[in-house]
Amino acid sequence: MAVATEAREASSLWQNANFRRFFAGQFVTNAGDSLYTVAVLWLVFELSGSTFLTGVANSILLLPWLLQILAGPIVDRLPLRAVLVGSQVLQGVVMLALPLAAAMGHLSVGVLLAVVPVLTLATLLMAPMQAALLPRIVTDTRLSRANSALATVTLGLDMVFDALGGLFIAVFGVTTLFLFDSVTFAVAGLLFAGIAVPTPGTADEPTAENGEPESVLGSYVDDLREGIDVLRGTVFVELVFLTAVANFATGVTLAILPAVGDGLGGPAVYGLLLGALGIGRLVGSLVAPSLERVGYGRLLLVGHSLGACCWLAAVYAPSPALTVVLFGLAWVPAGVSGVLTSTLNQTVFPADLLARVSSTKGTASGATLPLGSLVGGLIATVLGPTTTMGLAAFGFGFTGLYVLVRPRLRRLPAVVNADPAAFDVTTPSSPNEE
Repeated sequence: MAVATEAREASSLWQNANFRRFFAGQFVTNAGDSLYTVAVLWLVFELSGSTFLTGVANSILLLPWLLQILAGPIVDRLPLRAVLVGSQVLQGVVMLALPLAAAMGHLSVGVLLAVVPVLTLATLLMAPMQAALLPRIVTDTRLSRANSALATVTLGLDMVFDALGGLFIAVFGVTTLFLFDSVTFAVAGLLFAGIAVPTPGTADEPTAENGEPESVLGSYVDDLREGIDVLRGTVFVELVFLTAVANFATGVTLAILPAVGDGLGGPAVYGLLLGALGIGRLVGSLVAPSLERVGYGRLLLVGHSLGACCWLAAVYAPSPALTVVLFGLAWVPAGVSGVLTSTLNQTVFPADLLARVSSTKGTASGATLPLGSLVGGLIATVLGPTTTMGLAAFGFGFTGLYVLVRPRLRRLPAVVNADPAAFDVTTPSSPNEE
């Protein structure tokens, strides 16, 4: 009976035309993101031979994590479809600057570091956008499956194009790769344009205490404060801290991975390591819905501890093939945690605050990603990429140890049983409630 019910829910999800369009748009735009990320990091390392400059480039690519808090109130107030389409158009147009520079023989580290910030800032709205959009186009009972499906296509595509990115550059050249990227953003924009986004209850115009319309800046600041206030004093403060530690380790690793891959065999191994990372997260996202009934705290404890062990073993494995396999296994828990955390957010927090809460959490936990890249690139110049990557494994290890010594976190309920009270979340009553 349970299997039949799950089959009906999955079938109904794919009959949702809006979700199919969003799913397809994410599929295409992430193809472009994966390719230009691999190309930029490898080109910076190839042109400069510097792990520090590679770390700088990666920190710029990760800027959206740092600035998400600024995007949340924008997403909550602007038409979602218009923002989705506009972000793709901007990325597609800016991307054309790179093949133009390559064709003119002026593609350099400086040009890459100048163009990449614009590309990454255009993606700033995507994370809070997904958090705000899904509850409007997907029913509550299918949120976990929708998040899992989106994580699967995102991570699965990252896996494919990360693994093939180096080969793509060798066969077709950077000019063709960047031109292909611009086309992917155009296609994604067309797919997003076909989404019909239901509009929630129309909010009243914000007003100040004297009855005059509140300034745009004042309203924006109030929105930011409200997103922060909802999180203050909740279990999510500690969870965000743990994610920040893990993200710091991730930033360190992404910055030095081109150098690690080069030492193990060149761009092909670098692509395989990135692909293994994607496969691990993909597997985790696929199995995540089946773990909804397992205690969230126990999943964090066991998953991150095992991930740290696999990561450390990968660094000192006797062969590149074993390194790739173990490194991929280390990321399975991260894939599980990503899907279940998205579902948890959408279950516990009110729909009209989701973008603000998501962007606030994303900024607080993701700010360490670019910082980790800068620090990792610098440390690798002193200790070498292998030792630096081994030290980064302790990022996952710390999160597992922290949950072990914190009974409050160990006892967190399963996602399927989550409610605001279980996570100490207090939200304002709706207008219809006394």
